[in-house]
Amino acid sequence: MTRLLVTGAGGMLGRDLVTVLGARPDLKVTAATRADLDVTDRAAVHAAVAGHDLVINAAAWTNVDAAEADEAAATAVNGHAVANLAAACATDGTRLIQVSTDYVLAGNADSPYPEDAPTAPVNAYGRGKLVGEQAVARLLPDTGYVVRTAWLYGAHGPNFVATMLRLATQREHLDVVDDQHGQPTWSYALAERLVALADAALAGHATPGVYHGTCAGQTTWYGLARAAFTLAGLDPDRIRPTTSDRYPRPAPRPAYSVLGHSRWAVVGLPPLPDWHSALVDAFHSPAPPAPWKVA
Repeated sequence: MTRLLVTGAGGMLGRDLVTVLGARPDLKVTAATRADLDVTDRAAVHAAVAGHDLVINAAAWTNVDAAEADEAAATAVNGHAVANLAAACATDGTRLIQVSTDYVLAGNADSPYPEDAPTAPVNAYGRGKLVGEQAVARLLPDTGYVVRTAWLYGAHGPNFVATMLRLATQREHLDVVDDQHGQPTWSYALAERLVALADAALAGHATPGVYHGTCAGQTTWYGLARAAFTLAGLDPDRIRPTTSDRYPRPAPRPAYSVLGHSRWAVVGLPPLPDWHSALVDAFHSPAPPAPWKVA
């Protein structure tokens, strides 16, 4: 039986991965939360990886602004810990799927970034994630996969959609930035695609390297907030557009985080669905999370 290890199994994406994998009787899945496995502990990582055929690493430092204040700590998790995992996978002959981010890119383009676009992170979080990407490429040139995602929302853990719907109960109007462009991505849809990539990798059908795991199309945070309000039965005109300079943050954000998805064709898989159709699916999923139940 094929054995998979999911790290970061207690997070938003990790929990969705465990759900998707749980429907597969042909797989034996080890779900390691932060309490189960400290990915910065090299010896513990080598012990955890041993005996597995593939690892999906969803463990990450995700607080972008806190990374700006303590880059070393963020890079320890997002960069050096990935090197630990990649080294352990290289020793054991284990494949690795590393979840990365659009923040490794400069964010100043005007057309979707291809998978081979030059990297140029603009903040500490992106620099740390790039260290992780480089470790996978260096240590696992034939069995390492990097999947960049962005603008994740889902049933588990804090995210923009849940925050907007929570604030809807506290304020009449919400001012939301309309000058950052990206691709809202449902974590459950991404989990399904990561599992499909794992199947292809284990079958020897997936070319190693970088893939972009975001939903198709594009919008702004303002557009996403309006769409979420509409689906929740709220008046979208309660959302008002504003600009990023009205909300300065410790870490600079890329203005353009739209990614291209051409490499999925190499695996014989379609890209993720359009962001709006995925959002509709999220709101109509069989067990919607509490933040969806506003109206």
